[in-house]
Order: sequence, then C-alpha cells, then structure tokens
Amino acid sequence: MHRLSPANITWLKVIIYLCAILPFFWIVLSINQGWFSADPAKDIQHFTGRMTLKFLLVTLLVTPVARYGKQPLLIRTRRLLGLWCFAWGTLHLLSYSFLELGISNLRLLGSELISRPYLTLGIICWVLLLALASTSPMWAQRKLGSKWQKLHNFIYLIAVLAPIHYLWSVKVLSPQPVIYALLAVILLAFRYKKFRQWLR
Repeated sequence: MHRLSPANITWLKVIIYLCAILPFFWIVLSINQGWFSADPAKDIQHFTGRMTLKFLLVTLLVTPVARYGKQPLLIRTRRLLGLWCFAWGTLHLLSYSFLELGISNLRLLGSELISRPYLTLGIICWVLLLALASTSPMWAQRKLGSKWQKLHNFIYLIAVLAPIHYLWSVKVLSPQPVIYALLAVILLAFRYKKFRQWLR
C-alpha cells in the first residue's frame, strides 16, 4: 500500500478545512432560502450537534486507520480534526444559548444546564473539548509532559457522553442518534487493549 507523503497530508488538511467550513455556509444559505422547518433554531442546534459528533468520530477513526493501514503521517491530521470538533461544539452551544434561550434570557443558561440532565452532559462534553483544544499546541504538550496524554484520554469519555447527550435530547427515538452511538462504540472497541491496561 502506498504510504501518504507530507504533501498528501497537506492536501488532506485542505480537504478537512473545506469539509469543516462549507457546512457553515450551508447553514447561512438555508436561513436565507428558508430551507429549514418551522423551527429553524432547533434545526440549527441539531445540525451543529451532528457536525460536532461527526468530527469527534473521525478524530477517533484516525488512530486505528493510521495503525492498521500503516499510515503514520495520518496522525498529523488528528489535532486539526479535534480543533474543528471543538469549533462545531462551540457553535452548537452558541446556537442553543442565543437561538433557543435568546440574548435577553442568557441568565437562564446556568439553571437550564443544571436542571436538564442531557444539557449537563452536553456542557461537560464542551468543557472537556475546551480543555483538549487549549492544550493541543506543541508548547502545551511539552509543558504538560506525560500528563498531556492522560488529559487527552478524556476524548474517550466525550465519545461516551456525547452520543448519550444526543439520544437523550431527541424527543422521539430516531435512527440517527442510535447510529452515532453505535459508531462511537465501534471506534472505542479498537482501544480495548488500552482500556484493559487501565483496569489492571
């Protein structure tokens, strides 16, 4: 199998940028064209949430593909994917804060996050993503040393909590959140050796 070169990785990062940015312009276009349903705020919340999950799952996919596909340079895309996961997660939080609650009712955000368990799970995921994004640069890795990997293992907790948040947030059980949850379980199963070591 042909191994990816640094030039291939550069082009792959360009594709990742396009895949991350173009959906945002689709949201803007959908608002202008009236393509959303009668509840556009909810549509935008679900869309940004699904984008967050997609980037989370692709981020988790990088390591097994790099390992079993013998493509070590593919790991260089993981940080970028993780940062876009955080970016879309932030848009998801902002869409709820400003479109659901409204600017005049932002003071209710704290009580909402506490009183609704699925929102509590969501904000926990976002805080963990914030911690991972803020410590992703090389200088943070050098400063944290061995603690860096321990901190970034929290992505596995996010992979568990985020699909639960999605499943819990929908009023009627539908295939989409179940599919995301199953994909997360499959990707976590690739780490079973690591999890077994933790349990020893």
